[in-house]
Amino acid sequence: MGKKILRINMSDMQTSYEDVPEKWARWAGRGLTSAITYDEVDPTCHPLGPNNKVVIAPGWVTGSPAAPSSGRTSFGGKSPLTGTIKEANSGGLSGQKIAKLGLAAIILEGVPKKDKWYTLVINKDGVEFEDASGLIGKGMYDVDEILWEQYPNEPAVIGIGQAGEMKLSNAGISVNDPENKPGRYAGRGGMGAVMGARGVKAIVVDDTDGPGVDIADADLFKQGRRKLTKAIGKHDLTKKDGGLNAFGTNVLMNIINEAGGLPTRNFSAGQFEGAALNSGEKVAEIVEERGGEGMTGHSCHPGCIIQCSNIYPDEDGSALVSCLEYETAWALGANCGIDDLDYIAKMTRECNDLGVDTIEAGNTIAIAMEAGVLEFGDKEGALKTFDEIREGTPLGRIYGQGVEATAKAFGVHRVPTVKGQSMPAYEPRAIKGIGVTYATTTMGADHTSGYTIAPEIAGVGGKVDPLADEDKDALSLTFQAATAFIDSTGYCLFIAFPILDIEEGWAGMAESVAGVTGLDITGDDVIEIGKEVLKMERLFNKAAGFTPADDRLPEFMRYEELPPHNVKWTMADEDLDEVYAWVQED
Repeated sequence: MGKKILRINMSDMQTSYEDVPEKWARWAGRGLTSAITYDEVDPTCHPLGPNNKVVIAPGWVTGSPAAPSSGRTSFGGKSPLTGTIKEANSGGLSGQKIAKLGLAAIILEGVPKKDKWYTLVINKDGVEFEDASGLIGKGMYDVDEILWEQYPNEPAVIGIGQAGEMKLSNAGISVNDPENKPGRYAGRGGMGAVMGARGVKAIVVDDTDGPGVDIADADLFKQGRRKLTKAIGKHDLTKKDGGLNAFGTNVLMNIINEAGGLPTRNFSAGQFEGAALNSGEKVAEIVEERGGEGMTGHSCHPGCIIQCSNIYPDEDGSALVSCLEYETAWALGANCGIDDLDYIAKMTRECNDLGVDTIEAGNTIAIAMEAGVLEFGDKEGALKTFDEIREGTPLGRIYGQGVEATAKAFGVHRVPTVKGQSMPAYEPRAIKGIGVTYATTTMGADHTSGYTIAPEIAGVGGKVDPLADEDKDALSLTFQAATAFIDSTGYCLFIAFPILDIEEGWAGMAESVAGVTGLDITGDDVIEIGKEVLKMERLFNKAAGFTPADDRLPEFMRYEELPPHNVKWTMADEDLDEVYAWVQED
């Protein structure tokens, strides 16, 4: 685990390396970004003002040798989209390189006194502040290429596109992948705008000759790593040629559509007639037909053994975009009434270049369609919305602020958001547990905060009826706590599938963390440690002014029936309040 905190103050261009204080010593990844945000960021501050911060932290095991699929990086602070605490995490090259430099976290704080943009170059010798004026106005495809030409050793590039420069609430933070493309994003919550407000266009991380990651107990680490690797390799969803490896996350498109939980045309139905044309199976078919640079089974970061990413090829076989995820294919597809993967891929590339979250972007287009600005299914019009954002037109800036801003601008009342963030690709009226997660998570509507889809749809960890209300509050809390722990490890969240079904995998995850850190952690401790992270986040939000009344789904879901099951949102408010009733001030 990293031994130092690197603090970068953009107000005076000063940097310092600090020992990790005792109060943060047991945390990494999301646990650390949330702990630092909880301790150092005023919950009432303006997210784009001088008192917010961007905290970047690798996980407990990130950068350690041969830990499988462990290259995640957490980015935390106060969200300009939701006003809540935020952690968004990404694959790509950054996490392992930051960890190998001996860093537990990077804290980016303050704002430049002059209207100037910087590239921060971090290596074993320290930090250099480089003039980034030549990068301003450029998208992340150009930025990544330019910086790899400028700096040796194939560094990690953490950057923002034009959306982040304009400080739009849907701006994400890009991390380059092993091919130096900007397909890996800490996308949700607008943290790219917070980075832009610090005057930072890009961060270059070169781990050459870095001290590496200390292992407290090598034997325990190896034991845990082997157990987890074995579990990943055995499970039907994560093994070689399994569901995720063969078809990517988009293997879910047909599955969720069949379950009647695929949000369609701005959450007005649960099935889309064009779902099969947008599916992971269709992506694999197109990759096979077109050949060239297209591929499935692609790694988003070094050492990933699940390999659920893909490279979607253009008609001539050249790489068009990576990655075409389920959430992306749904948001820019079914929810907009579009069933053309080539157009979805082109819009995905626009998102990656501009630096906007694909989920929020697709939902925003659907709101514009609901308002009559575009028609559902208008793929050409949908693609042109990104020109508006890139050019910074008044309409483009509205789109770039996300779903709620666009809905207010055009008088739309059917707005699928919680705490200002739009819902992902699972209809909560048809899949009740994920609805509880959307309502109560500290992050705004976010499936990754408590992925109850595992038991409700995939039957992982036991089979649960997705249409039933009973016990979904407890189910969601358990998944939220487990997720907070996994997000702190640096492992990919998809290890949840094998560790929920294979007891040895669950134990191996905990043992590998204990082996690296020296902390006394077993599988029995995972949920309680995760709840410690949730408590910090919940108390931050409370201090920011959020109450249980904010833990609600949109009103229209209580009175509109969702085809094909013709169900409404029926969870009692009292049950939602029960999810976090245990959180008390110390």
